[in-house]
Amino acid sequence: MLAGAAPLVAAIPLAGVAVGPSLARGARETSIPSGAAHSHAAMVGQAVPAPGGPHDLDDLLYPPPARPARAGQVHEYEISAIDRQIEVAQGVFFDAWTYNGTVPGPIIRATEGEVLRVAFHNGGEHPHTIHFHGIHPANMDGVFEIVNPGDSFTYEFAALPAGMHVYHCHSTPLKKHIHKGLYGVFIVDPPKPRPPAQELVMVMNGFDTDGDGENNFYTVNGRAFFHSRYPIRVSRKQTVRIYLANFTEFDLINSFHLHGDLFRYYPTGTTDRFEHTDTVMQCQGERGIVEIDFSHTGLFMFHAHQTEFAELGWMGFFDVHDGAPGS
Repeated sequence: MLAGAAPLVAAIPLAGVAVGPSLARGARETSIPSGAAHSHAAMVGQAVPAPGGPHDLDDLLYPPPARPARAGQVHEYEISAIDRQIEVAQGVFFDAWTYNGTVPGPIIRATEGEVLRVAFHNGGEHPHTIHFHGIHPANMDGVFEIVNPGDSFTYEFAALPAGMHVYHCHSTPLKKHIHKGLYGVFIVDPPKPRPPAQELVMVMNGFDTDGDGENNFYTVNGRAFFHSRYPIRVSRKQTVRIYLANFTEFDLINSFHLHGDLFRYYPTGTTDRFEHTDTVMQCQGERGIVEIDFSHTGLFMFHAHQTEFAELGWMGFFDVHDGAPGS
């Protein structure tokens, strides 16, 4: 693994940062508040040191749409373990173990009671598995069914229960397999669809890029400062629903804090009970559903409320507008 860099926020003279338009999916030019160049909000726009282009994380940020439940419906996925380098911060690379080449892995989605069939091939150099959270038979648990390099295994079970779940490798040493990137989100929709919303997936994670057992960068969906450079454009006219999960190794907790509003938080998403708050903490492997009905338009920051995490990459912005969702 390549050595990490100094905190990127500290490395940039904020007063001199030029701000630019939001280029996220469906985005138009973002209006930067007056005086932003001399404040914390200067960490927004094209000069922010985030790797990649504006649509690079679309497949990880935007889940596939929920589908109507059909008796006997089988949802098939193909997942391969792949060893590859990923750029987690500008010019900083990490030797990852991935599902289908990304960290986190692909979003898996089914409706409660439908059959999920996942054909897993281990194309990496180490033994791996897939362990799904939720309800399934013992021989589909991904603990004893070790898949050696070059081998394959098919997981098949009914998707239960409705809620926000995750999956990850369960080979030992477990913390290494997870920290290296073998995890993803598993959404199970209820038979009666949830109300329409602008849906997003956010997986909080960290990267130890110098091998000392401590994280050098913190991100959502694998790239530091990405949504500061490319704010997420959403409409005030429809609920924003975030499937939020934490896979940060080497730190006991991570957190999500929203500026300027409160949200409903449904732990694990399995019941209608929620907490009304602007900050939520999650331990490793914990997850839940966040629903936001924005009161105002404009740029609203979101970030970890551990200051160090935010300064090392885990921060971004919503660009809230008054147009139709998706515009």
